[in-house]
Amino acid sequence: MNRRILRLAIPNIVSNVTIPLLGLVDLALMGHLDSEVFIGAVSLGTVIFNFIYWGFSFLRMGTSGFTAQAYGERNTPESFHILSRAILISTLTGLLILVLQFPIEWLSFHLINGSEEVESLAREYFRIRIWAAPATLGLYVLNGWFLGMQNAKYPMITAIAANIFNIVLSFIFVKSFHLNAAGVALGTVIAQYLGIVVGLFLFFKSYKPLISHWNWQAVIDAKTLKNFFQVNSDIFVRTFCVIFVFTFFTSKSASINDHTLAVNSILIQFLLFFAFFIDGFAYAGEALSGRYKGEENRVLFLKVTRLLFYWGGLLAFGFSLIYLFASELILGLLTNQADLIETALDFRFWIVLTPIISFASFIWDGIYIGATASKEMRNSMLGASLFVFLPSYFLLQPVLGNHALWMAMMFFMLSRGVFQSFLFRRVIQKNFNHQKRPNNQA
Repeated sequence: MNRRILRLAIPNIVSNVTIPLLGLVDLALMGHLDSEVFIGAVSLGTVIFNFIYWGFSFLRMGTSGFTAQAYGERNTPESFHILSRAILISTLTGLLILVLQFPIEWLSFHLINGSEEVESLAREYFRIRIWAAPATLGLYVLNGWFLGMQNAKYPMITAIAANIFNIVLSFIFVKSFHLNAAGVALGTVIAQYLGIVVGLFLFFKSYKPLISHWNWQAVIDAKTLKNFFQVNSDIFVRTFCVIFVFTFFTSKSASINDHTLAVNSILIQFLLFFAFFIDGFAYAGEALSGRYKGEENRVLFLKVTRLLFYWGGLLAFGFSLIYLFASELILGLLTNQADLIETALDFRFWIVLTPIISFASFIWDGIYIGATASKEMRNSMLGASLFVFLPSYFLLQPVLGNHALWMAMMFFMLSRGVFQSFLFRRVIQKNFNHQKRPNNQA
């Protein structure tokens, strides 16, 4: 079983790491310009797109969970129909985002406050990057489907290709053409469409025979679509809570001053970098828990859950040690502005604590997604964001200032894992009415 986990987790870690590396490159490109406003501009623009794209990340999660269950049931036609439904929905959604880009821009900058100079640059970034929407959502679907088919290699290839394109193009546009924040946005747009080309090439390379199962009536079957949207609506609410917390975090940082916004934008990269590592095991949890639910194999479902927490705990401990001893070195790679590094080091305690506090919430997410236990995942996230994060911040902020933001974030991450732990028994009872003897314990 450990081999199965690592066979899925390692390629996902490799592909996931390219995402924060891209963010780190963008941050480093802006951090080595002549003003901290460029960091703030890209950070505000990124928050807006996190809000948009994370909101539709159910397209990847739902596709992964449903596909893994169909794989476990050995229902090949339905596996292809799941992909077809998700591609249809993602394409229509991407086009709708483009149509509504002007009201989205108005609402976003109405809710998120920054200095006039930062906001002007962030608007320029937004107006370019928005054109990547159809490709970004399409990549969500393709990568979720590949993972559900127990294939972690293709999402890795797609992600590495797209993000290498992105890094190279952003570097060229910023350093050679001096486009600054606009160059980072343009590099992202082009790279996302190149990523779609890579993903479709891989699909036709290995899965082209599945097209013979095409059936339009099966794709738009009302009962199946209802189930798809019901599960994904719960995942949407769950994801919206995550977006809200990170948006609130950035907005409150910006409301203090540009310096605090820049410092927190740099420090949050430590959390995001760990998140993309631990998500490699969460994605393995999606694929394997969905597969064993499809097989109705309670024994292997519980076994993979235990092992995922074992691997997640080891990874968290290792990251905390790295952050403890190498945080100053990492900060120096992100910016050469001494005042930002000096302030950031005052908050080093939080970034060291983050992996240990948060790893359980990521692992549980993967297991719950694979089991399509969307209501339980939604309820735990609502509780953590509304009844833990917000009260913590407002109670502590008058006394602790910016430290209150970080403490509230820690409470949010910890409570997510605690709530999901309590709800897990209900997930087992709902999905396994009887215990099926495993075919393979390896």
